[in-house]
Amino acid sequence: MRRLRFNGTGSGGGGCPGVHEDLDSGEVVVHGAQVTDPADLKQLQHFDDGEVAVIVPRNTLVDFGPRDETPQIINADDEFDRLFTAFNHTAWRLETRRRYASDEACATWQQHIAGEPIDWDYDDAWCRNVRQQTEAGKRIERVRLVDTPATSGQRYLHSNAVRNNSVGEDIRNLTRTNAQHLHLPNEDFWLFDSRLVARLVFDADDNLTGAELITEPAAVNRYCQVRDAAWHHAVPSSKFKLD
Repeated sequence: MRRLRFNGTGSGGGGCPGVHEDLDSGEVVVHGAQVTDPADLKQLQHFDDGEVAVIVPRNTLVDFGPRDETPQIINADDEFDRLFTAFNHTAWRLETRRRYASDEACATWQQHIAGEPIDWDYDDAWCRNVRQQTEAGKRIERVRLVDTPATSGQRYLHSNAVRNNSVGEDIRNLTRTNAQHLHLPNEDFWLFDSRLVARLVFDADDNLTGAELITEPAAVNRYCQVRDAAWHHAVPSSKFKLD
């Protein structure tokens, strides 16, 4: 018996046509509406007795056909930043870490740990780009995991969400306990246009060093499933109470 993995379907109803991949041989199993018109069958080359032709939309194979592809590693500077202007409709983030070293390098972090009101900059490069992208009709969304009790870094980001939401983002929160019940991965990533994953790479000191770009359709599809589960259960940051 084959060990088949469902890669995806182009059907809005979740059925036919679809693409499966044999996990052992790498062969692909495609199912769809059968071609039965004799005139159509006569045009098929190398079509032998016992074989069945099915119709599969081109985009189904493009989106879900397997690729033997090694992930590309990009740096954390200009190459990574370009992803936030090149996407077409959605940029979605899962944040799972308890600490980000880059936050602690900001002047606002010193205000945070001193218990002072934070003087957020609403016109820095990130905010300007968010406004530009969302005004063009694109969406920038995040789900941030929060521990119980929340870490200092998570409290800082919860305050930061007020600013980011005001310029066009949609940031939501999910407790780590709920994330574990949902079997969400313990990794940070951005998902662009449901086609490209940028899995973030951090060093031992919690510094972002780069990203691993993933475009293999079956792998991207699994990240899309993570997004759907996290987004469904997450709470808008304005309504989320820190413990």
